[in-house]
Amino acid sequence: MNVFKELYNYRELLKTNIKKEIRGKYKGSWLGILWTFLNPLLMLAVYAFVFPYILRVNVENYTIFMIVALIPWNFFTIAIQSGTGCVVANGNILKKVYFPREIIPISITTSQLVNFLITCIIMFLFILFSGVGFSVHLIFFPLLVLIQYIITLAFTFVLSAITVFVHDVDHFVSVFLTLGFYATPIVYQASMLPQKFQWAMKVNPMAQLVEAYRAILYYHENPNFTSLFIWGILSLVLLVIGFAIFKKLEKSFVEEL
Repeated sequence: MNVFKELYNYRELLKTNIKKEIRGKYKGSWLGILWTFLNPLLMLAVYAFVFPYILRVNVENYTIFMIVALIPWNFFTIAIQSGTGCVVANGNILKKVYFPREIIPISITTSQLVNFLITCIIMFLFILFSGVGFSVHLIFFPLLVLIQYIITLAFTFVLSAITVFVHDVDHFVSVFLTLGFYATPIVYQASMLPQKFQWAMKVNPMAQLVEAYRAILYYHENPNFTSLFIWGILSLVLLVIGFAIFKKLEKSFVEEL
């Protein structure tokens, strides 16, 4: 309860940090926040050409099949990449001013959540004008976003804290995210993965979430409720563990920085 009370007392700082992260990302660029839309569009254009026409992936409405997975994946990767070094990047401020240190990773993850929701406008427009359309299953979308946000925040707490002591973590994260992209059924169907590797899908939270996004937005069917329930519980467990690790290590942040 003290954690929530402290965050409430510093709520204005939290809001300011979130706004700063959103505005600062494209500060000085000509197109500004438009890059939030352009980045996924450019990636989509490349993948939509390479996989159907060069690699001959035969999936109906492949653009929609991919975009409903690619946009959530981008939210996860950008948040993790930005969050991993966020404490180190704010080292000078930490040495001078006291405030709840957890505000930093929360600000990073939440700002990327806002960018993700903005980018979802593109995704929904593609779905609408492609003829795929929407179904009643869209009501599960906020639940998926919430679970993904919690999991992402949990990882950000751990990685941002450990990076203060081991700077190489940032490089390892980039490699694992690249591998994670191909280990997650974003540009291919999960059924295409050999049976002996199917276990990797079950232990990969983003694979489960991507399949759930695809179920409600592309296939117009219920997500796997068993999987959602398990990862909903696990996301909270991971958040508690991640936050505990962060609070344990934060005592030495200033000394290390």
